Amino acid sequence: MEKQLFKNIKNAVKHWYLSLIVGILFLLFGFWILKTPLESYVTLALLFGVIFLVNGIFEIIFSISNRKEIDNWGWILAGGIIDLLFGIVLASNVGLSMAVLPFYVGFMLLFRSVAAIGYAFDLKGFGIRDWYWLLLLGILGLLFSFIMIWNPVFGGMTIIIWTAMAFITYGIFRIILAFKLRRLHTFSKKHFED
Repeated sequence: MEKQLFKNIKNAVKHWYLSLIVGILFLLFGFWILKTPLESYVTLALLFGVIFLVNGIFEIIFSISNRKEIDNWGWILAGGIIDLLFGIVLASNVGLSMAVLPFYVGFMLLFRSVAAIGYAFDLKGFGIRDWYWLLLLGILGLLFSFIMIWNPVFGGMTIIIWTAMAFITYGIFRIILAFKLRRLHTFSKKHFED
């Protein structure tokens, strides 16, 4: 029974390096935002609109191509049309996109921070030491998200600082998580090889 548990753990964390890559990307992006605040914000706002636009197109294509396989494909189509229209409005009006961006980033960070706190408790359950650092980073991310949602125009460029700090915090979390998962993977591989 215990051997099967650790085999499942080993399989679940065998791609631990993906978390490391994501963490490094978030960290680099956070430092880039700090280095070029105005350009970063305009770029983020424009990218924000384009992402909705592209996502809407893909959802529309997905829903139409799977209309015979998915019972409620109309809801996916409706969501895709809404995302497409929202993306067109945001991509064509960078000012509006700049106003909406902090809310989106704040809510995205809120959900990721809640997930980070859950990961920390999962690692605690697996007996990983120092799990509380991940919990602390998740709580910091939660704090940053609440500040961004509560007051998105906090001094104009402050949004950039909060966004950068949110990305850096999440990047550090993912890097630490990667090494914890690597340790868990190595342990299970060493002690429970088939």
